[in-house]
Amino acid sequence: MPLRVALIDTAGAPFSAIFKDCLPSATFCVTSQDMHTPLPCFGSCVHTNIPAAPDVRVVYVRPNARAFYARTPEGAPSPTTPLSAGIDLYACLDNDRLCVVPQGRVPVPTGISVQPLCPDMAGFVYSRSGLGAREGLTVAQGVGVIDPDYTGEIVVILLNTSREERALHKGDRIAQLVFQPIIRPLWREMPILEHTQRGGGGFGHTGR
Repeated sequence: MPLRVALIDTAGAPFSAIFKDCLPSATFCVTSQDMHTPLPCFGSCVHTNIPAAPDVRVVYVRPNARAFYARTPEGAPSPTTPLSAGIDLYACLDNDRLCVVPQGRVPVPTGISVQPLCPDMAGFVYSRSGLGAREGLTVAQGVGVIDPDYTGEIVVILLNTSREERALHKGDRIAQLVFQPIIRPLWREMPILEHTQRGGGGFGHTGR
């Protein structure tokens, strides 16, 4: 099944010029702002490198992991709600409790290893919004990347951004795993980059 991307038409913007080069194998369909009125498609319908439901292998590497993740009759993980972007990652601790001091970092094993069969996908570990907002516990490096050739256990480094000690318990949901397409560029060495209006302007170059 080819990948279809719905784009909201807000002002007749030339979506093809923006997106076609980035995802050349996808079929883009422009829709109205209410997301219910499809407009004519552009581009040819071609095969995509990433299927709509790509296969991902999962191995439960800790004794209690299956009880946390196996949410389907086949024993596979699944999102908490039908339209959730990813699956929750659980704290598969050896002990019942793990404390995180203020501004401290701790590695938290999740009990699973994953392997997407599509080489153009990778897993990305994001903070859980509720855990970060309420407890101040976030993924330490911002986003964790699970490369498609990494087959070890997923370990999440949590950072306690609060001023109080926080406690994790076995089975707590600590982060979320989302699979996304990746693009490997073709690098071209050049003597100089093309001129742009911004140039080398960095932090604060546009003012306050």
